[in-house]
Amino acid sequence: MDIKYFAFLQHLLRFDRQVYLDHNATTPVSPAVRRKMNQVLTSRYGNPSSFYGLGRKSAQMLEQARQAVANAIHADPAEVIFTGCASESNNAVLQSAAAQCLLHKKKIVSTPIEHPSILNTLAYLETQGVRVEYCQVDGQGRVVLADLAQRVDEDTFLVCCMLANNETGVIQDLPAVTKIAHARGARLLADCVQALGKIPIDLHAWEVDYASFSAHKLYGPKGVGALYVRQGAPFTPLLHGGHQESGLRAGTESLHNIVGFGAACQEVDQLLEEAGKLRALKRELVERLRRASPDCVVNSPQDEAECLPNTLSITFPGVENSGLMGMLDFRGVAVSAGSACSTGEDTPSHVLKAIGLSDQAARQTIRISLGRRTTAGDIRYAAQVAQEYITGRASFVNMLAPAQLNENILFDPNTFILDVRPPVDRKKSKGLPNAHEVNPLHVEDYLKQLPRDKQILVYCPGGGLSIMIAYYLQAKGFRRVTNLRGGLDAWKKRRGDLFEKYAGQNVSVLKPDAGD
Repeated sequence: MDIKYFAFLQHLLRFDRQVYLDHNATTPVSPAVRRKMNQVLTSRYGNPSSFYGLGRKSAQMLEQARQAVANAIHADPAEVIFTGCASESNNAVLQSAAAQCLLHKKKIVSTPIEHPSILNTLAYLETQGVRVEYCQVDGQGRVVLADLAQRVDEDTFLVCCMLANNETGVIQDLPAVTKIAHARGARLLADCVQALGKIPIDLHAWEVDYASFSAHKLYGPKGVGALYVRQGAPFTPLLHGGHQESGLRAGTESLHNIVGFGAACQEVDQLLEEAGKLRALKRELVERLRRASPDCVVNSPQDEAECLPNTLSITFPGVENSGLMGMLDFRGVAVSAGSACSTGEDTPSHVLKAIGLSDQAARQTIRISLGRRTTAGDIRYAAQVAQEYITGRASFVNMLAPAQLNENILFDPNTFILDVRPPVDRKKSKGLPNAHEVNPLHVEDYLKQLPRDKQILVYCPGGGLSIMIAYYLQAKGFRRVTNLRGGLDAWKKRRGDLFEKYAGQNVSVLKPDAGD
């Protein structure tokens, strides 16, 4: 193999370690969960609603999983409804409560740091006549109970308050919030998705009315959630059509996923025992990051009793999070800027804004969430990569958000657009106008044709390949390199008007340098 080509592949593939630090987005499925799910997929394929042997065995496994979930959250099995995801659970409660209460009461009070499945549904309900108010949170994200008490009145039928925030890790005083809601005759919906397996949950002791959960945050499978409806709490099904889930959620149950959820819940006690290890690793990570950036700001609560053991939100003044995340990703470290459900949005995190961060500070913030497989070596490695980037010892590439790619940039003579999409993707879709196409596996053969006095904008279908090639160009001395975050796919979704108007115009195909 050509030595030059091998060197390029080394830059492109990077044989660095892989460190996953985004467990609040999702978790790897545990071996025990996989085994139980495989059992269902291979030999327990009966419909739980059927009365013959295979169906009865499936129904038995379904109820065993329901019992496991109930045990993990201190509830009765009859209070657990399996859903497709926590977002469905939240939607079901909000729309059910509004449908039943609007004739008598008009108001919902929520915190401003809820998950998008709460906030977006509340925005919809406002169009249906519901009044929504948001209580204050302090600089740590904790609900200001005095303000909540003032807002919850006789016209309030529901209060929404997540137990633990997915971005900062702040834990709310849920019993106190419930007491305020019940004092005015309102009920409480608690999003408990991020809390299960990280802190103890006792829904009966806290007198919560509704709560949502998701298996994939708990080393379980994606595509299954649970809804807790307290005995006696009113609830109208969101989905109609069958008798499943006691008539409260129609549709044949996804048995393999539900059984996987139950298996994951059987490991909750072990996960809680591991919380101390995660807190220690997080403390070490904070110390190392503070040494790398003395002016960094930790947004997560400093009191460990008020924060999830695995979650860290941290701001690095003067450092754009997109570039830092790109470098971390290039070196094999996965972190995020906030909620996975908001990925692709070019707006600052609503959670960070609610706790007082400016738009600029929010765009300089990353979220790190540890997991049970995280090691001290992972922490040292991630902190080292971050330090190299923050201190300028590592080359970095600018990131351009899809919404920022406008006509001024597309037609700027000082912008050189480099299309590194694989040939199969070029056949599927037109690309950016004024682009120069190259073979992405042989970029080294085009270096002499790339201008060093212009801004090189690199893009691919999804932004992954292009960021690696952008870093390769940076290493080859090209100082003005920008990567299109999310690639062409994200730009088409965000700026479909420009795609329809200009895609595929004035595109050229570069030829490899002769003799090189």
